[in-house]
Amino acid sequence: MAQINGIQVPFVPIEHKKVQEQTKKPAQQSSFESVFQRELERLKFSKHATQRLSTRDISLDEAQLNKLHEAVKKAEEKGARDSLVMLNNTAFIVNIPNRTVVTAMPVTPEEENVFTNIDSVVFAH
Repeated sequence: MAQINGIQVPFVPIEHKKVQEQTKKPAQQSSFESVFQRELERLKFSKHATQRLSTRDISLDEAQLNKLHEAVKKAEEKGARDSLVMLNNTAFIVNIPNRTVVTAMPVTPEEENVFTNIDSVVFAH
């Protein structure tokens, strides 16, 4: 058996050189962690939402995506779970914990415009 400070241990101790090599990797890990964190914070669109955007001719530019992202952050801060986010004349149903747009639809006087199973509404400006 190997010994560490005079005590027998049932494993082979790691050499000091290997420990130093392992301590050089946190820079890579912090880079991975930052990329991972950015991906977690990124707003996603479900397959259904993507189809609805396409069939309903709804397009979003970078500024609108940023407004939508900020609205989701506000809802998250308030503890919302499923929110209706109004952006211009478009309604987005967003699952806040997953940061996922579930569906999108234009809001028009001709439509019924009834939204269910939401716990909050955020107006994105």
